Amino acid sequence: MDIIEFFQHSAGKWFSQRTCQDLPAVKSVAGTTDLWLDALSSEDPEAIALCQEHGIDPAEALGGVRIRWENKPSDSEPKQSGSTLLVAIGNGSQPNEGQLLRKSPTSEPLPTQSRYIIGSDDVVTFIAESDNLYTEERIWFASDNLRLRTHVVKRSDGFSLASFYSEIRMGGKPKEA
Repeated sequence: MDIIEFFQHSAGKWFSQRTCQDLPAVKSVAGTTDLWLDALSSEDPEAIALCQEHGIDPAEALGGVRIRWENKPSDSEPKQSGSTLLVAIGNGSQPNEGQLLRKSPTSEPLPTQSRYIIGSDDVVTFIAESDNLYTEERIWFASDNLRLRTHVVKRSDGFSLASFYSEIRMGGKPKEA
């Protein structure tokens, strides 16, 4: 699987269940979210604009994905929604690795450039780093309509968060390769 096949296989509406563990506070939180993922071609105007914002030739883009989410809050948490655009820039010498451009209108403190690695087991790993933050997200398919995901966040101030997600496709289906 390459990054574009991964984005295409991820397209559709997903129901996501998560458990997050705030490691220093020894606190666990669970929740659910609806996700909508749309695979984008390298010619998509949003993908081209994001490349230009980063000073990267849009011809280097492989494609991307638009992710929208809406949480299903419990009584104690407010409803949240948002979106993120990811565009993959390939690494010619390493076809299973590359750069990932990110744009999110929310105020998340994640770096706007990160990298991806696809293992021989088709697990996709996204890594974003800055001086104060490290995030690593691993995503794999247990079946066509079941994705599993782990996410680790570490900040320089000692904060650590580990999350596990199971995601069930509720609509749409992956495009055939």
